[in-house]
Amino acid sequence: MKKQFFLSVAILGISMITHSVWGQLTEPHGGGSKKASVSEQVGLTKISIDYDRPAVKGREGKVWGTDLAHFGFVDQGFGSSKAAPWRAGANENTVFTVSEDVKIGGKTLPAGKYGLFMALSESEVTVIFSKDYRAWGSYYYDPARDALRVTTKPMKAETSQEFLRYEFVDQTETSATVLLAWEKWRIPFKIEVDVVNGVISSMREELKGDKGFSSLTWQQAANYCLQHNANLDEALVWAEGAISMPYFGEKRFGTLSTKAAVLAKLGRQSEADAAMKQALPLGQMMEIHEYARQLLGEKKPKEALEVFKLNAQKHPNDPVATVGLTRGYSALGDYKTALKMAKLALTQKPDEQNKKGIDAMIQKLSDNKDVN
Repeated sequence: MKKQFFLSVAILGISMITHSVWGQLTEPHGGGSKKASVSEQVGLTKISIDYDRPAVKGREGKVWGTDLAHFGFVDQGFGSSKAAPWRAGANENTVFTVSEDVKIGGKTLPAGKYGLFMALSESEVTVIFSKDYRAWGSYYYDPARDALRVTTKPMKAETSQEFLRYEFVDQTETSATVLLAWEKWRIPFKIEVDVVNGVISSMREELKGDKGFSSLTWQQAANYCLQHNANLDEALVWAEGAISMPYFGEKRFGTLSTKAAVLAKLGRQSEADAAMKQALPLGQMMEIHEYARQLLGEKKPKEALEVFKLNAQKHPNDPVATVGLTRGYSALGDYKTALKMAKLALTQKPDEQNKKGIDAMIQKLSDNKDVN
């Protein structure tokens, strides 16, 4: 009897240990729904949706406007909410997360996590982003906790989607559309991101850390603002930092020419000219060549020719510098001198690719055509 008692205690003890220490073994998610996650990055902003995927299970025509996906706001008979929207999925909250502020329907949604709900109707869907995202379904939905509501139009498809799915469609550099697809309904809403200001804000913070101990990163930040014609006053501070910041600031063609370009954008042309005057003697052959070509693109052929001449004086035997003179004279309509420079460049042993380009220039100039 004692032996049997101790054996029972031992078995019971193992059972107690199993439940109190080890817990339950992991099994696939039940209930006929699949767990899923989808994400997209727009600029530096990450957008993600974590959700459960209910299945149609042969209930075509019996999904929308039923207990599976009810219309409007209803009392579900459980929880504190007496007017709850659809949970936009199954089981726990569908969780919508954005790493930075975004715009949806022209309205701002701050960075964060949200419970995603939908108030459905045949003609219009209200998409709701709730500050409560840890709940089960919409049983405890509270409209006072809404962060944002937007409306959209549902669409009908010919084919049926068995398991509910979220996907990103119609992506651009600054936006993406979220599309919910289930049975024959498709519900879209567009997300827009202020990419330029988002990148600038990120760069501003990065420059405060270890990435800020380099003239290259300060120059990069200033150049990004230049390329997007944004934040120019601060871009000038960053450009100056690349030149004169203690320990890592550098006076070189890249930093000085970046400062000059920002000054020019700000309408301070005399200061820009002074900065470029400092930059040009420090430039490498290709840096000066590309700057002169930039001037051509800005419809400043006289200024471009002067820079091409400076480059050729510093690199008299380089075919690229001589081709620069070809471009400069051609831009001013002096095809005779340009042709002379192109033929000279051929004698300076250009590589095969450049040789083909020079041959094409010679043909154009012979026909009195501009090579630019």
